[in-house]
Amino acid sequence: MRHGISSTITYFLLVFLLSVPFVAAGSLTGAQILPGVPLAGLAFVCPAVAGIVLARRAAGGAGVRAFLGRAFDASRVRDKRWFLPVVLLYPAVVALSYVLLRLAGVPLPDPDVSLVPAAALAVALFAGALCEELGWSGHATEPLLARWGVAGAGLAVGLVWAVWHWVPLLQVGRTVPWIAWWSLGTVAARVIMVWLFAATGGSVLAMALFHTTLNLAWQLFPVNGSHFPFALVAVLMAGTAAAVVIGNAARRRSPTAQ
Repeated sequence: MRHGISSTITYFLLVFLLSVPFVAAGSLTGAQILPGVPLAGLAFVCPAVAGIVLARRAAGGAGVRAFLGRAFDASRVRDKRWFLPVVLLYPAVVALSYVLLRLAGVPLPDPDVSLVPAAALAVALFAGALCEELGWSGHATEPLLARWGVAGAGLAVGLVWAVWHWVPLLQVGRTVPWIAWWSLGTVAARVIMVWLFAATGGSVLAMALFHTTLNLAWQLFPVNGSHFPFALVAVLMAGTAAAVVIGNAARRRSPTAQ
């Protein structure tokens, strides 16, 4: 489904509006659904719901079916090798952060991951990531990518994505400096995701898998989510995003680029 920038802005506003009840519930209860994830985290359904609302308004039931059909669109990925960076890039960055901290003498426990609980957590996180990416990638990214390219679309969607999390993060006691580092990493992640989105033919499924790795690595590192170095990972992700943007621009300028 094709739509323009104005529809994307409407989409962003609708996501925030739909999220208000979840944020209010989080403020009133103070409950957490996972360590560091407040009740407002249940607003993960809002990006998908907003997309459904706008798809129905634009094209009725057929529009909704087309929108939801993006959830499992692996056929868009012509070169299946792109699934390797989709599922391994962020875990590699997190693993590098662990090695760097160890080399710096930071006391860290050895990784201890139980496979069955980790797999169950991955399935739950994937469901949430798919709801989000149906909206962030399936609805919002394409018109911005067409107009502003990887860097512009990544920064735009990434900033909205980060701001959408700010109040829930405050609800679980995150400090402003912590949120600033987290936001840097989040925006950088979205720039990388937009690059992968373009490379995978606009696959929402691929983006949901990448999104899952973001949350899963945090919840497991290195033992049940302890000691996660958000600032270091943010710096590493920002460097990776910059390399992606520079490399993508160089490829586009190359006379041999298609």
